[in-house]
Amino acid sequence: MIVRIMGEGQFTVASALLDRLNEIDNKIVVEVGKGNEARVREMLCEMIALVKREAVPLDPQEILSSDVIIPPEDLNLEEARKIFTGAGIIPD
Repeated sequence: MIVRIMGEGQFTVASALLDRLNEIDNKIVVEVGKGNEARVREMLCEMIALVKREAVPLDPQEILSSDVIIPPEDLNLEEARKIFTGAGIIPD
């Protein structure tokens, strides 16, 4: 699966890693519902760090269609409410 981190590039993500990202994604949806902006940002940073640490970066010259787009770390709660709804950014 191809995952894009806004402003940081694209990565190839294995299914096991995608499962872990989906767990974080689901937790973010819950925290957005609670209005907990600090926790949303914390978990978003965790998600981004996990992709950077464990996924395989694509060559910046190679642009592929992304299956998942992770917003930037500085996402505010209002923006998060528009993105992290229902199943979140990663479909179950």
